[in-house]
Amino acid sequence: MRLISTILFIFLINFSIFGQVGELIWEDNFNEGQLDLTKWTYETGTGINGDWGTGQLDRATDRIENVKFQDGIAGSEDGCLVITTRKEFYIDRQYTSGRINTAGKASWGPGHRIITRALPRDVKYKGQGFAFWMMPDEIPDGWDYIMWPQGGEIDIMEYVGSIPYHNLGSVHYAWFWENNQWQEWNHGHQGAYYSYQYEEVPNPSEPGYGGYPPSPDDPYAGSTEFHNYGIDWFFDRIEFFVDSTVYHIHYLNDGGAFQQDGQDGFSISNSTGKRVATSEYSNHFSEWYPYEHKMFAILSAGVGGGPYTYGGAIVPEAEFPCSVFIDWVKVYELDINGQFDEDVENFKFDIYPNPATDILNIQIDNPENYTLKIINISGITLINSSLAKTQDVDVSNLKVGTYLVLVSNGRFTMSKKLNLQ
Repeated sequence: MRLISTILFIFLINFSIFGQVGELIWEDNFNEGQLDLTKWTYETGTGINGDWGTGQLDRATDRIENVKFQDGIAGSEDGCLVITTRKEFYIDRQYTSGRINTAGKASWGPGHRIITRALPRDVKYKGQGFAFWMMPDEIPDGWDYIMWPQGGEIDIMEYVGSIPYHNLGSVHYAWFWENNQWQEWNHGHQGAYYSYQYEEVPNPSEPGYGGYPPSPDDPYAGSTEFHNYGIDWFFDRIEFFVDSTVYHIHYLNDGGAFQQDGQDGFSISNSTGKRVATSEYSNHFSEWYPYEHKMFAILSAGVGGGPYTYGGAIVPEAEFPCSVFIDWVKVYELDINGQFDEDVENFKFDIYPNPATDILNIQIDNPENYTLKIINISGITLINSSLAKTQDVDVSNLKVGTYLVLVSNGRFTMSKKLNLQ
């Protein structure tokens, strides 16, 4: 039933695959050799419950051993922030780590692209991990706090040594308000993995632990080279991407991606030629819609974790120190008004006749270089070609049935439903 709903959803909407980026409004290139305390705050300790909520074993510090800066890192654009976990006794723990956040100094919500360029070079064993993520920087009126997961969480980059060939992009949220109190059962999670090898959601979609440690030059491991990890945060959805590939789209409302039935949904399709995960929904209760509010950014490394969190327990053979290099963090406005709206408005196409038999005419008003794809209801691309302003396409070899016509100009991809008879 979910698959049918997903296909129907794709047929009924026009959509953009990748956001149009506007003005750069915030950045840190980590080139000054010290942490900019007007932008970041050190977070130290072990978290509220002593394990950062994930079962971690480390104590975060503000020492240079855990947070420092370094130039000359191969593949970086300039200087790097270096966050390092170490196997050492410090105060009361056998491991140390570093974490910084922008809480109270900078936060962003819908209408923004949030992105980092990072290399988790030494994250190669089970129990080692690094994350670029976001937590609430706003609270409901009349409250002095917002509980997790009622306030939501966005994990833009969650890279762990136990799953070295994939990155996880996900959202956490609550199913019920529960008077803003934590309940163990009240936790929803929608996430998808990105395969560095195939540049899409892997198959199977849950890769599982294994394959560690990767070799230093393994091109399919995330620890080998820098990648850009980010989200385009729209008012109705969040799109997760690595480099230029969107691999997970989470819709905020029930019915945003599937039928409106009061149930969370998840499906994987390859309508764009790549396996993309689609999920819904996180606006479960009216007291607080988590992804309609600002969140602050966090960069953190960790050691260990529970059986189902943060990459699992640390293994004896894990090597330390374990360093992650962050080249920069940038935030852009998504140009969802003004020129962006005008571009979308101008990017329209028509198909006729519909239903068609042998020849399908595709007409576009604005001359530009386009690509055309016609896919079946299983998501298999049957026609893939370039497209001029107006063009006749031979569809005589396609079977009777329902198809999706996709036209892309590299910035937006629009779709129309086609019936062949």
